[in-house]
Amino acid sequence: MNKKNLLATSIAALFMTTAGFSFAANLKIGLAADVNSLDPHYFNSGPNNAMASHLFEALVSVDSDGRIAPGLALSWKAINPTTWEFKLRQGVKFHDGSELTAEDVVFSLDRPAQIKNSPGPYTSFTKQIVGKQIVDPYTLRLKTATPYGPLPLDMSSVFIVSKKIALQAGTDDFNSGKAAIGTGPYKFAAFKRGDAVELTKNDAYWGDKSAWDKVTFRIITAGAPRMAALLSGDVDAIESIPPADLSKLKSNAKFKLEQKISWRTLFWHLDHQTRVSPFITDKAGKPLATNPLKDIRVRKAIAKAINRTALSERILEGLAVPASNLVAPGVFGYNDSLKVEAYDPEGAKKLLAEAGYPNGFAITLHGPNNRYINDEQIVQTVAQFLSKVGIQAKVETQPLAVYFPKAAKGEYSMALLGWGSLAGDFALRTVLGTVNAENGWGSWNWGKYSNHALDEAIESSLASVEADKREAFAKKAAATALQDYAVIPLHHQYASWALRKGLKYKARTDEFTFAHQFKPE
Repeated sequence: MNKKNLLATSIAALFMTTAGFSFAANLKIGLAADVNSLDPHYFNSGPNNAMASHLFEALVSVDSDGRIAPGLALSWKAINPTTWEFKLRQGVKFHDGSELTAEDVVFSLDRPAQIKNSPGPYTSFTKQIVGKQIVDPYTLRLKTATPYGPLPLDMSSVFIVSKKIALQAGTDDFNSGKAAIGTGPYKFAAFKRGDAVELTKNDAYWGDKSAWDKVTFRIITAGAPRMAALLSGDVDAIESIPPADLSKLKSNAKFKLEQKISWRTLFWHLDHQTRVSPFITDKAGKPLATNPLKDIRVRKAIAKAINRTALSERILEGLAVPASNLVAPGVFGYNDSLKVEAYDPEGAKKLLAEAGYPNGFAITLHGPNNRYINDEQIVQTVAQFLSKVGIQAKVETQPLAVYFPKAAKGEYSMALLGWGSLAGDFALRTVLGTVNAENGWGSWNWGKYSNHALDEAIESSLASVEADKREAFAKKAAATALQDYAVIPLHHQYASWALRKGLKYKARTDEFTFAHQFKPE
């Protein structure tokens, strides 16, 4: 080897050593939430979608600021009020070498409706489509029954799979890797449920190639072990930094932080059903014949009883801002005329008395203990706030895998949920729209809230092709829901990542952790 080549090799080796990476360019990331399926049409949850984005892609992609951009579709346009035309990229290959065509897209748009017993279906993104026309192998027209402006945004949430591979495949086949054949920047290597997901670089990827030959995502849902893994070098980066460790990381020159207000809003779902609510009693433990949460005065009292500023600053240590909307500031449809509910415990007591509960009642608050920043502490703190105004609150938190299925069945009276969306009308349609299996509305409407005026405002928003008109209706819908205290907003969560020195990552509004967007400095 001549001196010039030897010098170049030495410099490269030095760089890889000082950056803390092996010559094989492996990346290890600690995830804060469990990935329970690799079937991209089974369970619409943030952790699943983030992982699926490594293996699969959608027609439309979303950038780090929440703006839509070309994905598998190079372009799209409305050729009339009820027809959108999508032009596909040519030459895109699935991991098995077969070429992506419009046939695969049509199959992928049909598949979510065929998934049985989904705990969080994708059908809200596909139900509007009543016709699919393949013009040629790279041109597809999607027809809706009525004008529907946000169809391109819907198409950012439906992953495209290979018809040939997935036609006879079930969810287990995706989880085993047999059917996990997409067009994404990585290929399946291993899925160890509850422990890790391993991926390898797709060298034939049509877009920018990843810097990493292999990526290992370790599932570390508890904050302390996740932080310990970073400090010990077991992982190169983590998401969702435990609030108590922020100052420690900021003062450690071996690491860097990336932060951004995310799209995720945490709020309370309330039982709106006319029934004996399962976790509401009098203070002696006797079930109440009437559900007090049906009374807007009670819902407003709960909102006033919560000190959101204290919650954000103390319990979340600055990793949140108080919320008044179901979506975060800057998101399409955010209504800035809605103000954060003022902390007013005396006003809450007065409202409870007016509603016929001068001595309050008892309620159990439910929430996850391994999904959101300090989620268990959030539930406990809100319980303390409610107890101060006469609502005797108990707490029951559970792992996400146990909590979500029960909450989705309406088994709780007051349940914590975090929701992220790139559009206010989307969030309202899914979280508060009247439950309707035919059109996919209300798939996360745990409290079974139903309001005809809200549904009309959402429908008007979704039917507007002009952005200004659509946003005006979206803001009207937000006001309709939140002035009725359909849910009780708490805060907008910060997204945060901690990285080893030598790495860089651009913080994302959607909180997703994408291995292919980590770069060596």
